[in-house]
Amino acid sequence: MSSNKKYWKSVEELNEESSVVETLKQKEFTEEIPVNEFLGDKSSLKSSKTSRRDFLKYVGFSTAAASLAACEGPVINSIPYVVQPERIVPGVANYYASTIADGFDFASVLVKTREGRPIKIENNKLGDVRAAGGARVHASVLSMYDVNRVKRPMIDGRNVAWEEFDKEVGSELENVNGDVVLLTQTFASPSTSKLINEFSGKLGNVRHVVYDTISEDPALDAFESKYGKRALPDYDFAKAETIVSVGADFLADWQGGGHDIGYAESRIPKDGKISRHVQFESNLTITGAKADKRVLAKPSDQKKILVALHGYLVGRNSTSDLSGKIDDAVVKAASQLRKAGSNGIFVTGIPEADAQLLALEINEAIGSKILNSDNPRLIRKGNAREVQQLVKDMNSGSVGAVLIAGVNPAYSLPNASEFVEGLKNVDLSLSFALKHDETAKLCKYVAAIPHYLESWGDVQFTPSKFSLTQPTIRPLFDTRQLQDCLLRWSGNNTSYKDYLKETWSGQLGKGWSKALHDGVFESTSPVSEETTGASAVSLDSGSARRNLSKETEGGNIELSLYTKVSMGDGQQFNNPWLQEMPDPITRTTWDNYVTMSRVDAEKLDIENYTVSNGALNGGYVNIKLGDVSVNNVPVIIQPGQAAGSIGLALGYGKKEAVQEEMRVGVNAFPLYKDFKTFQNVSIEKASGSHEFACVQLQSTMAARDDIIKETTLEEYRNEPKEHWNHMPEVEYNHEEVPVSSDKADIWNAFDRDIGHHFNLSIDLNACTACGACVIACHSENNVPVVGKDEVRKFRDMHWLRIDRYYSSGDTFKEDPKTLEELPAFDTYDVIENPQDENPEVAFQPVMCQHCNHAPCETVCPVAATSHGRQGQNQMIYNRCVGTRYCANNCPYKVRRFNWFNYAENEEFDYNMNNDLGRMVINPDVTVRSRGVMEKCSMCIQMTQKTILDAKREGREVEDGEFQTACSAACDKGAIKFGDINNKDAEIVKLKEDDRSYHLLESLGTQPNVVYQVLIKNTSEA
Repeated sequence: MSSNKKYWKSVEELNEESSVVETLKQKEFTEEIPVNEFLGDKSSLKSSKTSRRDFLKYVGFSTAAASLAACEGPVINSIPYVVQPERIVPGVANYYASTIADGFDFASVLVKTREGRPIKIENNKLGDVRAAGGARVHASVLSMYDVNRVKRPMIDGRNVAWEEFDKEVGSELENVNGDVVLLTQTFASPSTSKLINEFSGKLGNVRHVVYDTISEDPALDAFESKYGKRALPDYDFAKAETIVSVGADFLADWQGGGHDIGYAESRIPKDGKISRHVQFESNLTITGAKADKRVLAKPSDQKKILVALHGYLVGRNSTSDLSGKIDDAVVKAASQLRKAGSNGIFVTGIPEADAQLLALEINEAIGSKILNSDNPRLIRKGNAREVQQLVKDMNSGSVGAVLIAGVNPAYSLPNASEFVEGLKNVDLSLSFALKHDETAKLCKYVAAIPHYLESWGDVQFTPSKFSLTQPTIRPLFDTRQLQDCLLRWSGNNTSYKDYLKETWSGQLGKGWSKALHDGVFESTSPVSEETTGASAVSLDSGSARRNLSKETEGGNIELSLYTKVSMGDGQQFNNPWLQEMPDPITRTTWDNYVTMSRVDAEKLDIENYTVSNGALNGGYVNIKLGDVSVNNVPVIIQPGQAAGSIGLALGYGKKEAVQEEMRVGVNAFPLYKDFKTFQNVSIEKASGSHEFACVQLQSTMAARDDIIKETTLEEYRNEPKEHWNHMPEVEYNHEEVPVSSDKADIWNAFDRDIGHHFNLSIDLNACTACGACVIACHSENNVPVVGKDEVRKFRDMHWLRIDRYYSSGDTFKEDPKTLEELPAFDTYDVIENPQDENPEVAFQPVMCQHCNHAPCETVCPVAATSHGRQGQNQMIYNRCVGTRYCANNCPYKVRRFNWFNYAENEEFDYNMNNDLGRMVINPDVTVRSRGVMEKCSMCIQMTQKTILDAKREGREVEDGEFQTACSAACDKGAIKFGDINNKDAEIVKLKEDDRSYHLLESLGTQPNVVYQVLIKNTSEA
């Protein structure tokens, strides 16, 4: 039989007395619509002789008239090209391969341009090296159109020409007294390294310090100590049979990220097998949420777990003072790793070089083939010790000039105040800045630099894999790259483009054009690689075990700092798409916050509560670390948070070069002492109540059957499909028949045999809730940003959401008939244990299901929503009069109503409300107006273009050509799209797979979106 687990999205749903939840079950909004305000008082209505029919006719006419008036746009005079630019055909997109390399996110991408404007980022399928931040990478196109960008060079706050800028900087560099320090991000660029060496040779006193905002020093030091090269190990999780992680959120930003692609491949059942994943952690992460077994462990316990695992697997005796439950999990994890042998992998996120060394030794002991030390990753090369020494040197007065590029230390350094004081002692302070941020504001010279989409460059991912960056648009402002500046100040008049091409002339030769076209290539570096210096860290496992076993002194609670998949290290903080993207775990937007267990929250008398309109509020705490205090941090009580620990996201709290509406959150970097993400801190309750923009209860389908179907690998292998993927039944002539039967169908069938018929498949095993699909949908379909206040009112406009459900217990123990007799929310008291602080988690992307028997289509009074021959449920915006009947009749809650004009409206000061931000708008998709309903269109503009391209070329569309924005963005293979009338298509195999089911299948809506049953590997060693 199918899984009878009940899922819940918010702790509020476990409260059977909650009037808010009960109201949300029945209505879209909790507050009553103020009918009397716009219809007049009751007494006048009662005395009126107007019939109900006449009244509805009048209201229908007036609403339609008002909507038509609202839809009238300003007259825009189109000016044709006098001379059409080369390579630009109006209405036809161009694509360029390029690379994002901002020091935190590294990825090879394809850039879609229209009429010379980059409007969308897509995955470069030729690039087989991935990195973190799918959502951030896709959103980066909007960051180019940021109105807060530095538009020209400045000296002492005044705009100047580059000639004056070069003259003054050049003069100061020649007469500088002391060291010249170049403080930069990790460029991972051979040509830039070569150029910096030449610049250093010209001046003679240049020191290059590489600073990663989020330090990977422990992993770099451990790898360098063991293998003699400062790099990060590479992992191929696709080959893994057993994965054990202690505190490593490897599906997010851990060690540069990008590991989720291989992991997803290992989780899709092949020949009845999937990998087994065990996670020890304190914060509930997306990695822990996807694990087959998740064990709660505070940071201090994680160190003990690592020492114990090392003892079990490397041959030493293992003793620990871990609790019996954790110790038992450690023994079983060690046994599973030993059994998996070369197909096993162990990873850890403990921010200690000793911990990373033990992890490398564990993998060496089991002979893991998942870890690749021969071709390591070179995308994070920062050195925290050198950064700390630089701050000391600045304060001592030994630094004469500091040139800062790609980093914002006045904001992100843990000891930012010391850096700011030291900067006052430096004669020449210069920032190569994209924005006038906290650091640029303090510098005498500000060199305006271009966005990566306006730049040239190269990136070395590994010793053998490279990519190129090329401009996709002429620079929007009077900007210049760091590399061009260094060339000029070195007395070299060559442009960086020519310098780059010359650097690669030996390796690429005549292959430059192909490499630029593909964006990626394999080669050897044209620059000699760095060797281990005398300052290399020396580590040994004996000392490492002793150091990790020491008790850590500090405050009364353990803090784990992390980065969100939406915001990362905060470089794109002014990007509204990322600010409004819900966190996959908390489902909260526009904030960072302390995540705390219920046990600790009760001790501090802190609570979260849902107000009358369904929005979430919560209390504050102050966090103290030594002399540093971060005050008034909001708290979210998070199921799955280890008692005695808290979590807090970095990358928030920026104030400079940020629009007022986006100045949200608190800056947690002051708590990032010694670049360690684990800290012992003290917390205390603060006064006040915080308003969260949380969508946990929004669009809820909870308390309904067959939202998520789940089974175990053992049942999947050994039981028939009907046991674990049961087809719902309905009564027909006093007999139970499957809902898929013709007898259960009262609709006339559409003719689906002619032409194309599109379906979408979503694999719950492969989805990691990274959010790349959400941002890609925003970008492709001009989805508006509404802001924090509107999200609190359940008015977010996301066409695609990723629901997160908690569940407690494995299955129902009670008779289902007994449960059916209970009211829906009373069943929670029977089958769920609200005290379970380590619930299982499931993610489910939900968009319009494009039902063949669509409930919305039957209730629209103006036929604004109708069914297309190709299977899409279509919206005709010009017909829509905003009755919202369709939204009320949609069981999936996927329709969004435009309460306001979100474009060209000063009340919503986001990208659609300034000329620069509107450059990102996709001209193939209309910008919707106030008063209309919108939703997923299954990217009909993309499917029609594919059909027309094939028609023009006189051929059939090949399988894999049809894509939607979400399917193209999903590099995990969780979302697949295709034509089911092509019997050889992959989508047909997925639709007919035993794991395939429909969301809320018992309703008989016959969606064109299918889901694949979630399978967990629960087998212990």
